Amino acid sequence: MFLEIATFDITSAEIALNSVADRLEFCADINSGGITPDLEELRYLKEKYSKPIHVMIRPVGGGFLYTESEFREMQKSIIEFSKANADGFVFGILDEDQEIDIEKNKILIDLANGKPCVFHRAIDRTKNIFESTEKLIELGFKEILTSGGENSAMEGKENLKKLVEGYSDDIKILIGGGVRSNNISELKNVTHGQYFHSSAVLSYESFANADEIKKLKVNL
Repeated sequence: MFLEIATFDITSAEIALNSVADRLEFCADINSGGITPDLEELRYLKEKYSKPIHVMIRPVGGGFLYTESEFREMQKSIIEFSKANADGFVFGILDEDQEIDIEKNKILIDLANGKPCVFHRAIDRTKNIFESTEKLIELGFKEILTSGGENSAMEGKENLKKLVEGYSDDIKILIGGGVRSNNISELKNVTHGQYFHSSAVLSYESFANADEIKKLKVNL
């Protein structure tokens, strides 16, 4: 079973990189749901740690429809973070109808130059997550981070089960959205998923919690 920890600051990143987690998703600004982190911070982490780090490519919070200048910034970020040894990228661009923007996502995948790309929870905004999944497979994404089209993984667990059953041979279904040590066992048992994603930030805390990461892994 695979556990990725999403972190939004350098302190949480180091806690996660020193933990039993399998991979780090590195972002900034937890209040916006994650945006592109600082390039120098990624360089520092890659020099100090060997654990894989996927970088969020998202210039602004809010929705997933970007202006031309924001899209140019995303392209530039992928090139820069590639040079800084990011192990993969996490992004998702929707069009004005809240559907997958085929052309722009393809441009970013091509720029990643073989590094794995994860389509993040923008998929949960689309009208049909199953049709969207098929488009993402065709585009060449390696993973989808999703809560099954609902606000949380627990709410979307039946859809997640269908995604795992229907598409796991073609793409990894990374289950995220309120995943914690007190519900990860149920999510695993219902969905039969193998890949899980959590911030491991407990209520009233600001940083990833090392004990919570341990419990998440144990309960897998």
